[in-house]
Amino acid sequence: MKLPSLDRTVTTFNRVRYYASGIVRHALPRNWFLNRSEAILRDLEASPELAELVRRANYYSRQLQGMPQPSVRLDAVNRGQSRYYLDLDEYLRYFPPHLSINYLFGDVTWVPNTPSFVKSRPVDVPNGNSVLLNLDKLRHFKLCTDPTPWADKKPMAVWRGALNNPLRLELLQRHQHSKFADVGHTGEVREGLRPKGFLDPKEQMGYRYILSIEGFDVATNLKWIMSSGSVCLMPRGRYETWFMEAALVPDKHFVEVRPDFSDLEDKIAKLEDDPQWARDVVANANAYVASFCDRKTERKISLLVLQKYFEATGQLPPSAFSHLFFG
Repeated sequence: MKLPSLDRTVTTFNRVRYYASGIVRHALPRNWFLNRSEAILRDLEASPELAELVRRANYYSRQLQGMPQPSVRLDAVNRGQSRYYLDLDEYLRYFPPHLSINYLFGDVTWVPNTPSFVKSRPVDVPNGNSVLLNLDKLRHFKLCTDPTPWADKKPMAVWRGALNNPLRLELLQRHQHSKFADVGHTGEVREGLRPKGFLDPKEQMGYRYILSIEGFDVATNLKWIMSSGSVCLMPRGRYETWFMEAALVPDKHFVEVRPDFSDLEDKIAKLEDDPQWARDVVANANAYVASFCDRKTERKISLLVLQKYFEATGQLPPSAFSHLFFG
């Protein structure tokens, strides 16, 4: 099924706006950003929100002082993967170009050998060298308006996606014929499993319960599910991004199911019997997503992450935030 023409128009407009904004931003004189950075960081010193902003910055960057100096100058970052480059450049421009970083673009499911900026990192291993920034956000931070009231949603779970890992295969093998779930993959016939028709986010929001299942790293649908009026069902995650997936509380922000999905039907039945629990999960999820939606706040945190990185690698002297970073 193709996207409705209005949705295609909105998607195209957002993509054009994203690239145009990045190109215009990169064309502005760097001195403008350097002056803005000084003003932003100076204002933060006396800000009542500083403790919370630093808490998030320290979550993303777990480095200690005395880390080895990285090798790639800010003005020499590879522009080949344009979305990653534009997202990284959005904040690098607030710092002098002679400073250096290490970085890895793409779905990073391991911990680098040196402190590096990444989009994603594993959560079950020491990951201090994985410094998170909000990269590839055009794809991962898409939020949608939910047009369907709870009472009009189907009392079932839904999932569509690529059949690219054992978790997803387990879901389909166990529940492809379930009366509690409309689940299917959208690729070629595989493992005897025929594909099902594509469902866009708004069509999936017609169901009360939407499954979020990690792919190569995090699940790209998690943010829009949690911003919707449907309950997010998922196993505990193995990876996290700027969205701080590892900080999500099971049965508060989402309803946890086993990795083999053996309790999926039981969880749906319990939610149907306890609609207040379902409403609470949706409200908590919506509030969590909203905490990432203020652009000015996200910029402040991103600058703090970079400031800490440059201090930890000995490229910038201690600042007014050093005792909060490393204390």
